[in-house]
Amino acid sequence: MDKLVIQGGAQLNGEIRIAGAKNSALPIMAAALLTRDVVTIGNLPHLFDITTMLELLGCMGIESVVGEKLNVEINSSTIKRFNAPYDLVKTMRASILVLGPMLSHYGEAEVALPGGCAIGSRPVNLHLAALKKMGAKIIVENGYIKANTNGQRLKGAHIFMDIVTVTGTENIMMAATLATGQTIIENAAREPEVVDLALCLRAMGADISGEGSATITINGVERLHGCQYQVMPDRIETGTYLIAAAATRGRIKVKDTRPSILESVLSKLEEAGAQIDIGENWISLDMHGQRPRAVSLTTAPYPAFPTDMQAQFTALNAIADGSGSITETVFENRFMHIHEMNRMGADLKVEGNTVIFRGVPFLKGAPVMATDLRASASLIIAGLVCESETVVDRIYHIDRGYECIEEKLQSLGAKIRRLPS
Repeated sequence: MDKLVIQGGAQLNGEIRIAGAKNSALPIMAAALLTRDVVTIGNLPHLFDITTMLELLGCMGIESVVGEKLNVEINSSTIKRFNAPYDLVKTMRASILVLGPMLSHYGEAEVALPGGCAIGSRPVNLHLAALKKMGAKIIVENGYIKANTNGQRLKGAHIFMDIVTVTGTENIMMAATLATGQTIIENAAREPEVVDLALCLRAMGADISGEGSATITINGVERLHGCQYQVMPDRIETGTYLIAAAATRGRIKVKDTRPSILESVLSKLEEAGAQIDIGENWISLDMHGQRPRAVSLTTAPYPAFPTDMQAQFTALNAIADGSGSITETVFENRFMHIHEMNRMGADLKVEGNTVIFRGVPFLKGAPVMATDLRASASLIIAGLVCESETVVDRIYHIDRGYECIEEKLQSLGAKIRRLPS
């Protein structure tokens, strides 16, 4: 397995471009299953998960053409199989997103129960219960979800999500676009990536309203058509680089991003002592060489502080001036990076779903192991503020969600390199 070797101590300074959002690109790629026309998706990030989704579509017989400038054309009219095999699904939980559109458009789907990061329970029972309410026949056996509509179209229904689920909301949104009648999703996820999917579906001819709120209404249509759509910028990548710059007392400008969807993160960075300036599609951060101040926070669904930024902020707090707490309310097993940071000299203590931290002046380099995607990013940030060398192992996680991370950090002055396996 590849490793990253980091020599800490350098302030991050400079400008970088933010890639397209993985968590927006994957459902939009799945949405191409809703039409037999060509769907052209732009601003896709160069990530392992994107490649996995293309392989998943390809194993069904769906033709994809990857062009220049991060574009891909997907033509689902060539579909031959309605099966998403375990070998691909086990590496990426977002594979479950093909279930709703494939079932709604083609009337059948067989999808392996998903895998992905080991950050806690993310059951698909909410997806299945909603699809059953819309008339689908579903059984789960031998590790596969087997669904069909018995030759009928799905029917609109009133769906209440017991808990806020992004992929559940997206799956039912896509399924409802071709259902007969009206579907109302209550307690829907409000994340910007859900809004981005809704905008793409609307560009394909779907009748959707309420995206970005807790109630989304979809009136089913007879058919959808192809479209061209640009994926939104990645807010988590944006926040990660801003936090890395703040932790190293640096100065950075991130371009091709969207400040309006990062308000909770930017306010916490200002609380940590950063000077934040924003434009229409850029954000600059300047620590003026000062050590960040400790910031307590609690994660929650959008628009609150995102769970996907918790680990990165933990790394910042580990070397911040002061003490406080970080409470995780979204996933129950998302503190696996804490042990690794403590091996680097951090003062972090887990109490239930909360981490009590006391900032130390600096961390010490050590060999550490990444356990999931965002934990990988947090260990890299921790390595950047060490006084010696850090080696981060199992970085295949990072390649699932960050485009060319070592090259971007190198362009900002970080001393980081990849050791091939």
